[in-house]
Amino acid sequence: MFKVVLYQPEIPQNAGNIARTCAATGAALHLVRPLGFQWNSPKLRRAGLDYWPALDYVLHDSWQAFLGALPQGSRVWAFSSKVPRLYTEVQYRPGDYLLFGPESRGLPPEVLGRFPSVTIPMPGQGGRSLNLAVAVGVGLYEALRQVGFGAEA
Repeated sequence: MFKVVLYQPEIPQNAGNIARTCAATGAALHLVRPLGFQWNSPKLRRAGLDYWPALDYVLHDSWQAFLGALPQGSRVWAFSSKVPRLYTEVQYRPGDYLLFGPESRGLPPEVLGRFPSVTIPMPGQGGRSLNLAVAVGVGLYEALRQVGFGAEA
């Protein structure tokens, strides 16, 4: 199973949509505090619809807590609009972590520099970044595609 990691997410609707995507694909969701919303936010719950019981999720109290819980040898791919390597140029494996930063600022340099980084290209002229829920969907589905969309992902 893949793991989606949201580092300090800010918008409850994005986190709820991502939770729904994770539940539908069998991916686990890791949220790293501080969150920009309350965990019991109606906006978060509404965006996740009735998928919450099917979601495997972990709330980490801090970045250090996440790092401490990360099993040795884990592969983490940091997604950023500030790096040249395309997300399609890596070979994902079941169990990989896909790390995404907060909506307003992305991953900070100290987090981004810790793991291999990839980007989702934006060939148009009209944007700095994709919506977080869209970026997670693009990255997660590429990883799933590479492993054949199997239950072992």
